[in-house]
Amino acid sequence: MPALPPPDPASPGRRWMPAPAVRASCWLHAAAAVGVAAHPPAWPWALGGVAANHAAMAVAGLLPRNRLLGPNLLELPGGARRRGEVALTFDDGPDPDVTPRVLDLLEGHGATASFFLIGRRAARHAPLVRELVCRGHSAENHTHRHPAGFAALPFGAMRREIAAAQDAIADAAGPGAAPRFFRPPAGIRSPLLDPALSAVGLLHVSWTRRCFDTVRRDPAPLLRRLGRGLAAGDVLLLHDGNVARTRNGGVPVVLEVLPPLLRQIAAAGLRAVSLPRAMPAGEPDAPADADGAGQEAAAAPPAPAACASR
Repeated sequence: MPALPPPDPASPGRRWMPAPAVRASCWLHAAAAVGVAAHPPAWPWALGGVAANHAAMAVAGLLPRNRLLGPNLLELPGGARRRGEVALTFDDGPDPDVTPRVLDLLEGHGATASFFLIGRRAARHAPLVRELVCRGHSAENHTHRHPAGFAALPFGAMRREIAAAQDAIADAAGPGAAPRFFRPPAGIRSPLLDPALSAVGLLHVSWTRRCFDTVRRDPAPLLRRLGRGLAAGDVLLLHDGNVARTRNGGVPVVLEVLPPLLRQIAAAGLRAVSLPRAMPAGEPDAPADADGAGQEAAAAPPAPAACASR
């Protein structure tokens, strides 16, 4: 069965189903309101319960790998694991200095990756976005402006930020290459994020492990962090934008980490692929269940129409 193409950016999205923790939070707020209305002197207890709930939800939002606030792709689905695939993902690009060299390294090792792009950077460097898509990689959504306080935005502002990035990246990538996946800045999320993603049909993605290559400048420990326990189904996070530079020579550290990482992946009998190549041929959110399992993919996504003439 051929893989489905990415959804059209004008798609009405997917139906939102609140996560159990979000439903429980709504019920707690309703119970507190009813309790205070029925017995006003109980307001301190009601306020305390609501405050504790808000604190718990805030902590959950600071833990990128949890599923308390909605679907969250932590690892690749079962079919990809059986095929020995790992997903390489890069955040904060495109960068006209770093991204082309990352693309060359990936091509030299027969690997593909998913690039979580900042919308306004994608619009500024549209030919580079089109190039990465035509070379077999995917362009995904990483907000439009990468605001540090993204998780604290009200619902309307959050949805506009996501939609603006979706439009900018889809326009830059070309027909048939609209983002299917989303990663928030620093992986921090709020209970409002999943309904905003549902509205545009995006799936939240975190990672199996990251190497903090935006702040650490020594390639050796970064490589150890990414490669320790490397296994099929892993989702690895690196950066091609805002990346740190080595102490000696000022080389973007990702360019020092990536070649040995790709060799290590190959030596382990694994294959580095983009998220669309690893995902099943069913619904985009099919593998986002409790254990990350899903249907098996049968074929890589077709090349976008924008690349047909290359």
